[in-house]
Amino acid sequence: MDPEETTLVCAIQKFVGQIEASRSKNTAKTYKNGMNAFLEMISEQKNLEPSDLDKILIRQFDETCVNDFSQYLKLYSPTTETLYINVLKNFLEFLAAENILNLNLNRVKMLIKRRTRKPGIRLPQFPEEDIRTVLDYAAALSSKLCETDSERLINFRDSAFLITLADTGLRIHEICALRLGDINWKTKKAVIIGKGNKEAIIRFSDRSIMAIRSYLSLRSEIGEKYNFSRTALPLFARHDKGAGGKTLPISTKTGRMIVSERVVECLGEEAVGTITPHSFRHFFVTTVLQATGNLKIAQEFARHTNIAVTQRYSHLANEELDDTYDAIFGRDAKRL
Repeated sequence: MDPEETTLVCAIQKFVGQIEASRSKNTAKTYKNGMNAFLEMISEQKNLEPSDLDKILIRQFDETCVNDFSQYLKLYSPTTETLYINVLKNFLEFLAAENILNLNLNRVKMLIKRRTRKPGIRLPQFPEEDIRTVLDYAAALSSKLCETDSERLINFRDSAFLITLADTGLRIHEICALRLGDINWKTKKAVIIGKGNKEAIIRFSDRSIMAIRSYLSLRSEIGEKYNFSRTALPLFARHDKGAGGKTLPISTKTGRMIVSERVVECLGEEAVGTITPHSFRHFFVTTVLQATGNLKIAQEFARHTNIAVTQRYSHLANEELDDTYDAIFGRDAKRL
């Protein structure tokens, strides 16, 4: 690739191609979107048709494109701005590494630091009482009358799935990846590879273990089909026609559908979108804080690298503050 004749579009295609080859589909999609936003900015700046972008040579650019792009991204949310400006930074680092463009990368970092907004930290919010109602509903699913074995299996699975989400703090991709051999049934623990490829120990409550055992017993009773060790079987399996009677793992998409569908069944259509799989993780961390008042313990259970992340939950768990506020401002309050 001749640096003097390389076009912007060609350089972006090569950059995105490398990302697609080494990163996840979602990451590659983010990089594509970020670079498309950069091309849109160039097109608007130079008043070009999209087809004319192929004529722009990469040598026309330098570190100052960071200033232009950060200004353009003010139309986006701070979070998206931070995401896309980081995509541009990585693109510029790629250009320098490939000797396509001579750049001062220290200046690039300085300009990014000075120009971009800091996204605000949104405090976790979730309908705690609604989640408790959903969990009561989940506990009763195994007693629900069913017309087919498949329907009964799904009810038992969903019951165990929702209770386990709430009592372990597992993320959606973590719970969907669990295998039978991951769980030590005597200690009620499992070793998983969690966020950031880090090994972690997960503890299971008595009720989650009971729900899981009931579900697995039903699977055995009805009959499972598999061609490998039972310990390698998924903890939560598919029971739809597409599975063809085989014991196949559920996807994260199915995990999200379990939550959304059961929430609607329990709370009605108006509850759509109010409870997600991650809401159960918020519920778990808050429950630990309410019971212990100990941020360090909550951090360990939640597997937060930074205790500041756990700190965000403390506003939801401080009953003393709630009681004091009611004493001051409540209907029957006596001013302190």
